[in-house]
Amino acid sequence: MSVSISSISFEHYWPAFGIAETEPRISWKFDGPAVDWEQSAYDVEITRGPDGVPHVFNVNSSESILVPWPDAPLESTESAIVRARAHGKEGEPSTEWSEGFAVETGLLRPEDWAGAVPIAAVRPTEVDGPKRPVLFRKEFDAGAPIVAARLYITALGLYEAEINGERVGDRVLAPGYQSYHSRHVYDSYNVTALVRAGRNAIGVTVGEGWWAGRFGFGAQKRNLYGDTLGLLCLLVATRADGSKQTIKSDVSWRANTGPIISSELYDGEVYDAAQEMPGWSTPNFNGSSRSVWLDVKELPALRGALVPGDGVPMRRMEEVQPKEVFTSQSGKTVIDFGQNLVGWLRLNVAGPAGTNITMVHAEVMENGEVATRPLRSAKATDTLILAGNSTSNSTRSQTWEPNFTYHGFRYVQVTGWPPDTALSAASVTALVVHSAMQRTGFFTSSHAPLNQFHANVVWSLKGNFLGVPTDCPQRDERLGWTGDAHAFMPTANFLYAAAGFWRSWLRDVWAEQQRGGLFVPPFYVPSDDVADAERGRVRLPTAVWGDVVVGNPWALFQTTGDTAMLAEQYAGAQAWIEHGIPRNDAGLWHRATFQFADWLDPKAPADDPGAATTHRHLVADAYLVQMTQLLSRMSTALGRTSEALRYGQQRVDLIDAFHAAWIAPYAPLPIANTTQTALALALAFDIIAEPAARSHAAATLHALIANATYHVGTGFAGTQQLPHALAAVNLTSTFYKMLLQTTAPSWLYQVRMGATTTWERWDSLLPDGAVNPGSMTSFNHYSLGSVADWVHRRVGGIAVAEPGGKGVSVEVLPGKGVEWARTEFWGAYGWVNVSWSVGAAGAGAGAESAGVGGSADGFHLQVVVPPNAWAEVSLPATGGEVVETKRVGSGRWEFEVPGYVVPE
Repeated sequence: MSVSISSISFEHYWPAFGIAETEPRISWKFDGPAVDWEQSAYDVEITRGPDGVPHVFNVNSSESILVPWPDAPLESTESAIVRARAHGKEGEPSTEWSEGFAVETGLLRPEDWAGAVPIAAVRPTEVDGPKRPVLFRKEFDAGAPIVAARLYITALGLYEAEINGERVGDRVLAPGYQSYHSRHVYDSYNVTALVRAGRNAIGVTVGEGWWAGRFGFGAQKRNLYGDTLGLLCLLVATRADGSKQTIKSDVSWRANTGPIISSELYDGEVYDAAQEMPGWSTPNFNGSSRSVWLDVKELPALRGALVPGDGVPMRRMEEVQPKEVFTSQSGKTVIDFGQNLVGWLRLNVAGPAGTNITMVHAEVMENGEVATRPLRSAKATDTLILAGNSTSNSTRSQTWEPNFTYHGFRYVQVTGWPPDTALSAASVTALVVHSAMQRTGFFTSSHAPLNQFHANVVWSLKGNFLGVPTDCPQRDERLGWTGDAHAFMPTANFLYAAAGFWRSWLRDVWAEQQRGGLFVPPFYVPSDDVADAERGRVRLPTAVWGDVVVGNPWALFQTTGDTAMLAEQYAGAQAWIEHGIPRNDAGLWHRATFQFADWLDPKAPADDPGAATTHRHLVADAYLVQMTQLLSRMSTALGRTSEALRYGQQRVDLIDAFHAAWIAPYAPLPIANTTQTALALALAFDIIAEPAARSHAAATLHALIANATYHVGTGFAGTQQLPHALAAVNLTSTFYKMLLQTTAPSWLYQVRMGATTTWERWDSLLPDGAVNPGSMTSFNHYSLGSVADWVHRRVGGIAVAEPGGKGVSVEVLPGKGVEWARTEFWGAYGWVNVSWSVGAAGAGAGAESAGVGGSADGFHLQVVVPPNAWAEVSLPATGGEVVETKRVGSGRWEFEVPGYVVPE
């Protein structure tokens, strides 16, 4: 029997560098095949500073996630190395000491910034057009050799930093997107290897980004947070004798413009290589005189609190090579990367001076050309102007990629490509960019189109998790829509370690919710409604979207077990339910309120996505019932017993009011609207709970789906809940027929049409290959991919059984068309693996793929549980009901149900 600690983390950071917490909670994951191993106690060793003495703290506890920091609080910029060792119960082994994992705090007090101030170039700022990026530069003498150096930096805009000609770190689009009026994130870097004895130089390029660029609704909306590009930074260098030198942003810096003419999020970048200044971020640069470089000025203090970031940074995560280069119908050169992705191109190209290479990015082709209409006003165009070689007639190769823009694309139309360079994988690469979360969830099965759909879900997550959870990455929007995030969060939490990402965004949600004293979350976060308020626009409360302040903290709590996060978000959830929702006399939603409701129902007209077949306020009232239930559960988890009882009773009263409004007057129909969404919400939320009524509603829902030949009839509000509702009333086989349907509207229709991401509309691409005529037609939207949550839970068989995942529920619900599946989840305790097969085909080659053995008939299941965790395993019966439930501890377990037959 063996067991080990595979990793240590602090709070929800990875790595934990420059963090805000002085007493960061500690978590560790386990590895090893130990059977029924449980932790009874643990040791934590903390070594503070480079020459510190290790201190060991012994704790009798079975907890291994988010355990309290046992030592004195860390000081500002203090570092520590932490190891852990876990002890089993009596007769069980202990682990060896883990590796040491580092944690370091950032600048925690205003005075830690040593007088650094925001600075801007003394030059006219562009107001009604794109802002040209600005270069900031400072030389300094470090004197004696440096043993440690840290750079703390942010921008009024986006930044890229260099020291002595070398790029600092690998973050892109930093410091990301946040609600700047409430907080302004800075980043921390270990730059010890870049700072040397003697003369040094630091250079920072700042572009407009979300701070001042064109962004949000309105074709020309700019300067959402400010109209001037600026820099704030502090470099701290430590010598061997312990003395420190600080280089701060102040008026001693110099500024200039460089080769980037413009770089906009929606419209792309224009780069003129002839205006490059080689060596500009190195010491003794010959262009550093005042006659060439501009003075800088001090800007007012930042509006938002200057804080370290909670989430993970954005990085270049993958590279994709061209799949094909072809000629469009009009004779244009087009590159197909074979995958709809988010990021930009890296070019390695040579050509004569003045060569203008233009790249237009698009998601799909239509009528033989790149389809740019779905981009709306976004140009999504990058332009590189080559410098050639000024000393001879020869040309030099240049490697280039944009700095402060990104695109959603599969196809790139290229014009002006020089004949000196072949257009191939050697000269063009697509760089995939997203928030650098760790992948935690994997699924594969015997059904290839379902596997492709799952891959599409993953790619849409990657394409829309850029600092905030955006709705789409390609057109003139890319906003943190709350309704989309609400629907998709459970899926995201399985696929990636997204806790830090969500905590960061949820803090902005609460900050935005409080502005104006309305307790109403905006439709998207960060919001630009400061500018909207000046235009007389009023923030509107709406269900599902506003409900994100209840649903998402609860979903994150289920994954992480983090009560501190839940407590942090509780006030916003309570404010929304108690004060933010306009009510009628029965306590339901006021009927005059605006509602998105079941947005993009498949029957909604192309020009009216909100014209769903389910009444808007029926949807809103159903979600109100469920959110009140979740608020009661949040109260219980936080030990707020009186509130839990009060909200529990409110839910009962709301169900009575719902029946009076939407069920009783429409008998013998089960509900006012006999739609998939209305019935799914009523069943999934247990609004229809009486057995006879529930049976009637289930039969009606089945007939509705069967009569629609198993096509989907739900939009944003109903899609995530539909499979759970069907499983709850023993209609899993009905949902399998929907899940594996390949004509529109269905999930696999997108796959059949060649999609590599999930779509905004069920028919974003029509069967004849034409783009849907609606103005909102994205090919990279994750909301309808929320069904993957059910795939993970019921096809894959893995669900969290208790907050934090110490307990895992393993319940596979097989269905016709899928003979085996394998699912893996790297949870808070380690790897959980579930593999199953069914029938003769599943027990053959499929079983080998799934890692399951056994006889040639029946149901075969293998479960792997990490140390210090347990699983509740439910085995299926032919009728679809569960016949046996077993609780097992850590280790590898195998189960069989001989003679099992998948329900029709």
